[in-house]
This record gives sequence, structure tokens and C-alpha cells, in this order.
Amino acid sequence: MTARYGPGVALLVVDVQNDFADPTGSLYVAGGEKIIDGVNAEVSAAVAAGSPVFYSQDWHPARTPHFVTDGGVWPPHCVADTTGAGFHPDLVVTGEVIRKGVDGADGYSAFSVRDPASGHRSATVLEERLARLGVSTLVVVGLAGDHCVRESALDARLLGLTVLLPLAHTRFVNLNPGDDERAVAAMRDAGVLVT
Repeated sequence: MTARYGPGVALLVVDVQNDFADPTGSLYVAGGEKIIDGVNAEVSAAVAAGSPVFYSQDWHPARTPHFVTDGGVWPPHCVADTTGAGFHPDLVVTGEVIRKGVDGADGYSAFSVRDPASGHRSATVLEERLARLGVSTLVVVGLAGDHCVRESALDARLLGLTVLLPLAHTRFVNLNPGDDERAVAAMRDAGVLVT
């Protein structure tokens, strides 16, 4: 595994938060807690090789068009300063945290957010951070494979990064049957190296 990391390589851990990774969470991703040991092993390998580690974190206001209660599709989840928004207690967190959805925007990708009313997209700080560090390859792990992991991986490819996705370190929501297979196919079609 350590061969993945070194100069020019970073690790992105996507949304390993209580509402997704704990069976009592409001938007639990089945098996989400089962990836944590593998994710922690990736973090350890990255740190040992001197590769930077970034973490994305949903951090929504209590009212947002992202939620079904305000016209969206998702149950309220990862509301700022709640237990559900916190990282899973077993996750090793040793790097910069990129919060998304802070102002009520849809925050699927760690690289960008989208205003749910206008559709306008704006960048998070992640692209700038990676560029400053000379990162050309990004390893992406976390939750969920058919939403935030997929969107982060696709955005990274649009930015010209080489993207590695070890499939064992993600799980899928499957809001619609087959979403997992479609997500993997979309990532592969975009050049993501799904292993």
C-alpha cells in the first residue's frame, strides 16, 4: 500500500462522519463503519510516506434546500456542530478538513459546491491546496461511493489529476438500484483508476 504514496501524491478521505458511518446516523450508508480500518491504514501509509491527507466534511445549516424538509432529496444530516456531523470516533484525523455545504449549498464534491437555487458552482480551497503542494495524484476513499466520492473523483479528473480509488474503502447509498455500478462506470469512463 505504501507504494501508492510519496512525492506528488495526496490522500482525500471523504465524509467519514457519524451520520453516514454509524448505524444510528440519519443517512447511514450500509457498511460505512466497516471501511474505517482500511481508511486508517491508508492515512497511516500516506503520513509515513510524507503525503498530505485531506478530509472532507459535510457541515450543513439546519435549514437548507439540500434537505427533504426544504425541498431537497436527503433527510437532514451532518448539521453543523451536531454529533452526526462529527467524524466517526474511530477515524484517524490528521490533516486539513475541507467543510462543504456550509452555507446551504449542495456539497457533494470536496472540490466544489453548488447553489441549489441557481445551480452556480464555486470552488472550495482543495484545488488550491493541492496545487500549492505540487500534487498530481489523488487517492480517494470514504463515503459514499455513488455521491460524494464519485463527485470528488470526477472533479479531480477534470482538474487533470491522476485519481486512484481503492473500492474496498468506500460504500454506496444505492438510492436507486444499480447506483453503485453506474458510479463506478462513470468514474472509470473519466479515467479514475478503480482498484
